[in-house]
Amino acid sequence: GKTQRQEVKPQQMHRESTFKIKQEIRVSHLFMNPNLINITNVHLQDDWVFLPDERERQEYVLNEQGTIYVGTEYYPRPRDWIFGQFEEDMVDICLKILDVNPKHTKDPADDVSARCNPIYVSRVISAMINSNGDHGVLTGRWDGIYNDGERPDSWLGSVRILRKWYKTSCRPVKYGQCWVFAGVMCTVMRFFGIPCRVVTNFQSAHDTHNNLTIDYYHGENGRLRNLIVSCRNYHVWVEGWMKRPDLKKGNSYDGWQVLDPTPQEKSEGVFCCGPAPVAAILQGDTNLKYDVPFVFAEVNADIVKWMVRANGSKIKMNSDSKKVGKSISTKAVGYNRRTDLTNNYKHDLLNLNIYLSIIQSLKTSSIFYCFLNQETKIKSGQDIHLKLKLCNRDRTNRTMSIYINAQGMRYTGVPVSHILNTVQEKMLLSGQEVIVPIQIPLQTYNNHMVNCDSVKVSAVAIDKQNQNDIYESEIDISMEYPSLSMKVLGEARVDRKMTMEVEFTNTLNATLRNCSLTVTGSGMYKFDSVERLVQLEPNATWKLLITTIPRRSGTRVVVADFDCSAFRDMLSSCIVDVKP
Repeated sequence: GKTQRQEVKPQQMHRESTFKIKQEIRVSHLFMNPNLINITNVHLQDDWVFLPDERERQEYVLNEQGTIYVGTEYYPRPRDWIFGQFEEDMVDICLKILDVNPKHTKDPADDVSARCNPIYVSRVISAMINSNGDHGVLTGRWDGIYNDGERPDSWLGSVRILRKWYKTSCRPVKYGQCWVFAGVMCTVMRFFGIPCRVVTNFQSAHDTHNNLTIDYYHGENGRLRNLIVSCRNYHVWVEGWMKRPDLKKGNSYDGWQVLDPTPQEKSEGVFCCGPAPVAAILQGDTNLKYDVPFVFAEVNADIVKWMVRANGSKIKMNSDSKKVGKSISTKAVGYNRRTDLTNNYKHDLLNLNIYLSIIQSLKTSSIFYCFLNQETKIKSGQDIHLKLKLCNRDRTNRTMSIYINAQGMRYTGVPVSHILNTVQEKMLLSGQEVIVPIQIPLQTYNNHMVNCDSVKVSAVAIDKQNQNDIYESEIDISMEYPSLSMKVLGEARVDRKMTMEVEFTNTLNATLRNCSLTVTGSGMYKFDSVERLVQLEPNATWKLLITTIPRRSGTRVVVADFDCSAFRDMLSSCIVDVKP
């Protein structure tokens, strides 16, 4: 690829040269030479995507499998994802994405000549991964109704999505959500040689009013009233590595750039986001392109909570400037573990323990505080146990009405179902501290979890003598599912049959119905392998053998997804060393 991009003119790249590039990519792809697959070059120091660290080049360009983090800020949960950028048909598919983008349709010569510029290409890819306003790859949906498509959490990787889009003449694939959009974009970016990683921002704000404030509204019984909430348990985007000479700031804002293909807001009239320099977000330099103010708000907005009285009046309960932008996470280089990137985005990073202790300290310095605490992970199939700590540091005794609410939530922050609503009175003497145990039985919440991602438990304490004196605490709980074991029987070799044993034991006190297991892996399975079981009794074990013929050597990852009537999206993975 060209390295002096400012010298490239539209007439230098026309239809014939495009055909030539396609042929060169196709040939080089067959030989799996990473230096020739791409029109950018991470090994070339003058290239805008040059990445000096060889381990990072292996991770951010060549790795065909990865991890996307979901769950909650307290317990980030890894979700395996197969990128598969070196699958045979990725050449035609990824080039097709560029060829059907609206800018190419409007001016083919200008579009093709700009394809050596990673800033331009990444912005086009960000727009083309979603189908809003063009022939993009994925349609997003968040309302839980997926009858005419596939559930977003059913996807285990990018390849099946991209193939489906390509084989249906660029008809959008249904359906995706943020981690799916990000996973697919990462595949396409890595295919074109632009270093890319998937990043999760926990407690991610969507600042619809451009005021850096997210408002929550609770009823008088403490129940969250929002039908559309602008703060998600998590939101997933990608970072692409590139230089930014267009910003004319020297090399200050070179490096990682936020790119978000999930359609949230328009950027210059198109549903795309970025590239926004991570360093600019850290510095609060929001006058730069592209979309820096929007991403800055996603990690820095304030949360303000209100109680709405029956007469419509509002009382401010509290505000929190530390709640948004927590545990910003990506996969570690070379290891299947989490790397925390929050320091890259925010100066005031506090790790979870310090954060909780400071919040607790702030609470204890006031005349009254309440604090909800989850001491351990909550396993699916078990009762939920929490502790509510109340402390009265006032000089007078206080009688408090304590409302406990539990709601089934989508990860987007939208409440789906009401699980629990209780009220009790507690009198606290001056200086008294009490612990109120909270238990939510399995039979109370279990039926709500199939279509929910988490349980939000909130506690609201109202002084009976002063109804405007309100204290609130909440926690989001993501369940930990039973384990699924996978192992290879014998040796794995290219072009020879290989057998894997998958085993799952039902540890719940209920029969699991409509059980299904989906298995996939780049270079391992040309198509996803699906096995089904009508039901699995309590304490029963489902053991099955799955065969395949590995097509490529090296370290491979096989990902399995177990779904049933009680829960969905229980993922497991197995590393396979495939010999030539």
